[in-house]
Amino acid sequence: MSAVPWISLTTDYGLTDGFVAACHGVVARIAPTARVIDVTHLVPPGDVRRGAAVLAQTVPYLPVGVHVAVVDPGVGTARRGVALAAPGGLLVGPDNGLLVDAAAALGGVTDAVELTEPRWLAARVSGTFHGRDVFAPVAARLALGAPLAEAGPPVDPAGLVRLPTPTVTRDADGFTAEVLTVDHFGNVQLAAPAELLDPLPATLRVGPPDTAPVHAAVHGRTFGDAPAGGLVTYVDSAGLVAVAVNGGRAADLLAASPGDLLRVSGGCSTVECFSGG
Repeated sequence: MSAVPWISLTTDYGLTDGFVAACHGVVARIAPTARVIDVTHLVPPGDVRRGAAVLAQTVPYLPVGVHVAVVDPGVGTARRGVALAAPGGLLVGPDNGLLVDAAAALGGVTDAVELTEPRWLAARVSGTFHGRDVFAPVAARLALGAPLAEAGPPVDPAGLVRLPTPTVTRDADGFTAEVLTVDHFGNVQLAAPAELLDPLPATLRVGPPDTAPVHAAVHGRTFGDAPAGGLVTYVDSAGLVAVAVNGGRAADLLAASPGDLLRVSGGCSTVECFSGG
């Protein structure tokens, strides 16, 4: 493999401790010419689903390189550390479902290894900081062009841990979908592709399935298609259905969190749909 000058970091380490700096330092010691892009270090602690979504929706827009992701509540347990090769880059992190969607976004896993080669790791591997002692040194060596196969034994890509498939069901006048993520602005991203929203009318119902209250939403293209304080249901930058409030937070208005279900449907006037917000 040829050298790649870029490494990205996605973690739940936060910004108040030295964890991120330690990972940067390990990379700089091994591969001082590599350039590091910090995707985010503010994934909610232990939220593998959120980390996987951020990673998968970001890596297609990054330079070809090595993408390190660490959202790892099972650190130090029997869960494997892995490195994956895809046509669009390499991914390094825990085998807990965090990497697979990003690998798919980069063209799919072509090779995978378990990170067991001691020469690729820190001299002493902490039981609780594999970002520093396992994943950062492996990424740095891959960035220098070291062969993936030297990092450890091969792993069958079919055996990689995958997150549960989120719920999406379609019916005669709309669909119900699981909340995939809530972003910094309170926009609610659903695990529903654009084609489920496309045929629905200009005014929609949005709310928990079979539960009041139901809120009226504009079927729009951007936030400004709704009046100030109003809901808009649209296709977001990742190509998924999302719900936002123009000038507010849809997650608060809908009391929606990742894993919840929301139903989006048509067939009513704004006055008929709107209830309590």
